[in-house]
Amino acid sequence: MTEIEVIARLSRVTVLGCDVDGTLTDGSVTFDDSGRELKSFHIQDGLGIVLASFVGLRVAWITGRNSPIVERRARELGVSLLLQGVRDKAAALAQLTLRLGVTPEQVAFIGDDLNDLPALRAAGVALAPANAVPEVRAAAHYVTPRAGGHGAVRDAVESILRARGDYDAALSAYLLSLSAPVPRPVQ
Repeated sequence: MTEIEVIARLSRVTVLGCDVDGTLTDGSVTFDDSGRELKSFHIQDGLGIVLASFVGLRVAWITGRNSPIVERRARELGVSLLLQGVRDKAAALAQLTLRLGVTPEQVAFIGDDLNDLPALRAAGVALAPANAVPEVRAAAHYVTPRAGGHGAVRDAVESILRARGDYDAALSAYLLSLSAPVPRPVQ
């Protein structure tokens, strides 16, 4: 597929589905001495998701695991489309597509491992982090320059927004939001 064809596909995207472990995180599963799970999320991915919200690009997280940490991070970023404990990501993506009233061509999905292949094949645009397994990279229409957990989702969001012609509007709206007065706590 040519770069022009990929840009044309990206320009139609209104929903970005994201795998979590290995895509929004580096794929490590770490436990502390108390047995609590720890995850690291890249701050630039978070800001990319915030930028998306300013121009109506909906972001959904679809993950096979259940994690309070993932729920917390999704809430912090305003990601209300959070599907955890999902075994069949393609089916979840299809249900999400129906629920949101969009076509598969309007949906992009980014994932890094074999369990993401069915969702990647079901989406109109298949995206993969730079460090995805070879089968996923081969199935992807676009491979991000950065690895999962290191800015890959930000790369995906920016690619979609630029293809849609929305990047400058998203950036302007975000920067304007920074100058809005911050409510002061009542003392």
